[in-house]
Formats: sequence, C-alpha cells, structure tokens
Amino acid sequence: MFGTHFYNEGIRKLVIAFGQVFNNIYIQNTATDGAVTKRFRVPLAYAPKEKFLVRLDQQADLDNRSFATVLPRMGFEMSGLTYDANRKLNKMNKVRRVKTNEADGKVMNFNYTPVPYNVDFTLNIFTATAENGLQIVEQILPYFQPDYTITVKAVPELDIVRDIPIVLNSVNYEDSYTGNFDRRRAVIYTLSFTAKTYLYGPMANQSVIKSTQADLHTDLPQASREERVIVVPKPTTADADDDFGFTTTISFFTDGKNYNPVSDTDE
Repeated sequence: MFGTHFYNEGIRKLVIAFGQVFNNIYIQNTATDGAVTKRFRVPLAYAPKEKFLVRLDQQADLDNRSFATVLPRMGFEMSGLTYDANRKLNKMNKVRRVKTNEADGKVMNFNYTPVPYNVDFTLNIFTATAENGLQIVEQILPYFQPDYTITVKAVPELDIVRDIPIVLNSVNYEDSYTGNFDRRRAVIYTLSFTAKTYLYGPMANQSVIKSTQADLHTDLPQASREERVIVVPKPTTADADDDFGFTTTISFFTDGKNYNPVSDTDE
C-alpha cells in the first residue's frame, strides 16, 4: 500500500484550472465621451496576500517608484484541504478502461472510487483606485450563483473527466489608505472559494476476463457439483472494448466429481 509511488497531479491540475478562471480579466479606462483610452489585462500570480503587502510597504513612497509593484494585480493561493464525508461513495466501486499493452495485448486498467475533498482558495485583488477594484469584482461575482463549474481531466490514463464546482464563500473589502498623502494607496478585495474535488489513488490493471464458470452444489463442502454455468462472449474473439453479447452454457452432472482450479480439471 504505502510506499508505492503514484502521482495523479490532482491538486496541481485543480490549482492551474482555478487560476485559469481569473486569468483573462481586463480593465478599461474611458474618457468623458465614453471612448476607451486604455485597456489592459490584470496580471495574476500564485502568491500569498502578505507577499504583496510587503512589496507595497517597502515601496510605498510615491516619490521613488522605479521598482514599485504595479497595480492593479491579483494573487491567489490554496489555503486548506478538508475531507468531505457528505460526498463519499462506496470505496469498492471501480472505474475501468481497456487499454492496449504492447507486452500483454489489451488489459483492463482500473481505479477505485476517489476520495472527496474540499480545497479552499483565496483570491486577492489589489488596486490603486476604487474604480479599478469595482471593475474587477463585477467581472467575477455574477458567474458565482453561488458556484461556478470547471472541468478537469483527473486521470488521463482512464479518460476520467470531472466537473468541479467552485463555490464563492465570502467577499471582504479593505482600503489601506493610511498615513500621509504621499503614501501609496491600495484597495484590497479578498474572495474566499471552495472547490469540491476528488483525489484518486494509484491505478492498477488486470487481464481481460473472457470466460466465467460457476459450479452449483446441493450442499457444501462434501457434496459434489451438480450444475455448471459457463458464460463466454459471443463471438469468442470479442474483446473488452468491442460490442458483443454472451453465450451461456448450463451443464448437469451426476459423476460425483468436483472442479480442481489448480489442475483445471474435474476430479
């Protein structure tokens, strides 16, 4: 169990997908006649709020802005993971896909039911003016009612694609305009989200089963088998990813023998 390396990149893919949701937000400046004078995309980075605040505090003087952090900017970070028992399903269910293996031909790859987790994210919006902050916020909030669904290819080897709802929990506002008039102002919006995702364990595989046999007894363990049911695909050349039916053969016995799985014979 533990010690077998696997990495489905589930959380990494979720972080990337979350960032892509907010990666194309634009701000427009207009003149008094309504003409657009400037339009630019708001930069987005994976960074904690404290990092931006430190940069702003270190370069807060408006008289020396040669290396100042340009506003507006956005930053997001993953802030926590929580197990969600309400979405837990039977852990013995399997997701199966038939793949071609060069060594063994076609094999059945499978994975058990994933584990539901809630992943918390925080999106921070930093602007120098209240107007720019409102432009950004109003391009985000209408899409969350209260959730917005993204699609992530969770396990490409099994062709598993998941729709992950992202729920907007809260919106907080902060205006850090304090001190003298030559100090830099920063309007900060903090948006809290929860992504309801699933984490998959290691993938396993098995050979494709093309025949099943069941022996029926009147009593166990002493009684011999009296009836045998064998089910094979129809046609017998069919594989797991083909469209096929089944042929069922029922045989009755009175010879007192039993099937030996080791020698594959009746003894």
